[in-house]
Amino acid sequence: MSPPPPQKPILSVRDLTIGYGRKVIQSDISFDVKRGSIFAVMGGSGCGKSTLLRSMIGLLRPQTGSYTVDGDDYWHGPDSHRTALNQRFGVLFQSGALWSSMTVGENVALPLEMFTRLDHDAIRRLTEVKLGLVGMAHAVNLYPSEISGGMCKRAGLARAIALDPDILFFDEPSAGLDPITSARLDELILNLRDGLGVTVVIVSHELSSLFAIADDGIFLDPVTKKPIAHGAPRDMRDHSPDPRVRAFMNRQPSLQDQTPQSPSGQQQERRT
Repeated sequence: MSPPPPQKPILSVRDLTIGYGRKVIQSDISFDVKRGSIFAVMGGSGCGKSTLLRSMIGLLRPQTGSYTVDGDDYWHGPDSHRTALNQRFGVLFQSGALWSSMTVGENVALPLEMFTRLDHDAIRRLTEVKLGLVGMAHAVNLYPSEISGGMCKRAGLARAIALDPDILFFDEPSAGLDPITSARLDELILNLRDGLGVTVVIVSHELSSLFAIADDGIFLDPVTKKPIAHGAPRDMRDHSPDPRVRAFMNRQPSLQDQTPQSPSGQQQERRT
């Protein structure tokens, strides 16, 4: 009996160049995201991780290259085409991005009110279910100012899954969280992936989180403005042939910082 054919990626990026105006942030980006995986976009601050995410969720048109969702070219066609694809996405931004004038429940209900024809009672019940999935059912009538930063992120996650998306995008989900809250969020992401079958794309430089949850990923370099590694974070840490990647993933000083100094106190140049 022949093995089943390999499953097509749910997301595919080919030869993407992203930037603002004439300024290129990253170029030659190519990768696939497998269905049901947790894919990490990695690299130091300022390398373009969030810019790549913005392009993948429709906030920034790439300068060149292609991006497909289940084989459907995201950037080809009218705005209505992208709007339809966007309803397959759920996005959690760094701060949670809750509306401060609305209760937690009203924030979670918002996409249901905007994109479905469900009646008020059905929306209320679904809102309670989504908040229950992230352990926030008790906060349905509270305002964002009345809950902690970690709770705001969980409420933002409940809103992100309100429409039962196929793909969840996370922009620095652990930023500003203490280690225990961050670990709980990691566990929640894994539970949602396993329980709901969603695919996850996560932008982060929090190494402990990446090692705990990511199956695959890409490493962006701010100097060459290109990806310089691709694979599971743990494999990058232990086996990457690029010393810059190994140094970052092992929390070591950069190669420049390690360059020995000449007797005059100036750094000697090291060819790579």
